Amino acid sequence: MNQSTFEKGLKIRREVLGAEYVDRSINNATEFNLPLQELVTEYCWGEVWGRPNLPRKTRSIINLAMITALNRPHELKLHVRGALRNGVTKEEIREVLLQTAIYCGVPAAIDSFRSAQEVFNESEE
Repeated sequence: MNQSTFEKGLKIRREVLGAEYVDRSINNATEFNLPLQELVTEYCWGEVWGRPNLPRKTRSIINLAMITALNRPHELKLHVRGALRNGVTKEEIREVLLQTAIYCGVPAAIDSFRSAQEVFNESEE
């Protein structure tokens, strides 16, 4: 593991997903899944999210579309929260999810709308 890339990824991951969530994920990691946490932090967040050529807002929008295509509601909720932190508006999230209805399928988009609404409801409480 490249420690400096891991630290860079940890900083970005905390900023986007929230320190509480990230710290809980790492601190609750077991001997079995700790290597996955390290890989995700170093590679996804340090190497890829840490690249300078796309702003975080754009990366969040791309993630929302891809995670909808993969139909991963738990990850979608996490990345909706991150997208909001990265400056993506509710209206922009709605438009991304409408676009996914056409290219990923209506059932996937319906699930993503449902998940996004749950996040919005939580943030309004």
